Amino acid sequence: MTEGGRLDLKIITPDGQLPPERTGYVVLPTMQGYIGILPRHISLVTVLKAGVITYRGRENGEKQRIAVGGGFAEVSENRVTVLADTAERPGEIDVDRARKALSRAERRLQEKPDGLDLVRARASLERAVARLRAAGELDDQTEAS
Repeated sequence: MTEGGRLDLKIITPDGQLPPERTGYVVLPTMQGYIGILPRHISLVTVLKAGVITYRGRENGEKQRIAVGGGFAEVSENRVTVLADTAERPGEIDVDRARKALSRAERRLQEKPDGLDLVRARASLERAVARLRAAGELDDQTEAS
């Protein structure tokens, strides 16, 4: 267990694990909305939707963002463990590709072509928005279609 005022954050994807972080808080994108986790938080397991994980970095104390494409999170004994489909730091995000994916998803949702899988189209939109928000290209308040 970590000391009382800090959380250990571990993010694991099928491609590997991001370097662990020690932080004072973590904000997670759950299916019910964003939730904040502070030290000594009650234990929980939750499903994550595509969104941005936010926390303060230990090295410079600046707000850090990681785009995730969904997954699960477990909070227990001042540890936050995220099992994510994908996880990208801002510098890893191809902004042009994310903008094109957002535009394509918005267009498909507006046009609603025959055979459109609405769940997949919405998921594509949410992933693109998460990537652009993590990269600082979209405001947290900006809503996509």
